[in-house]
Amino acid sequence: MSTTTIRLPDALKNRVAAAAKRAGTTAHGFILEAIAEKAELAERRTEFDTVAEQRYARIVETGETIPWEKMRSYLEDRIAGRTARRPAPRKLAKPR
Repeated sequence: MSTTTIRLPDALKNRVAAAAKRAGTTAHGFILEAIAEKAELAERRTEFDTVAEQRYARIVETGETIPWEKMRSYLEDRIAGRTARRPAPRKLAKPR
């Protein structure tokens, strides 16, 4: 494990200490958890953006998509535990 020094404004340091106390942990533990949560959030955002870009590229490449109304109905059925047939993609209309 390595050591990193951070400088906190007094007001933030006091807030961290109070929050840590309420959480039943140390300020150090609280800060570590906060940094880990922030890193995970950034990683999940990057993964989300990557998947979105890949899906958009596939739409552009194939010209196929599923209308939201059909996808929403499918997802609602799945969430409710009903058997649902996955909607078939359709070709997008070409711009005029």
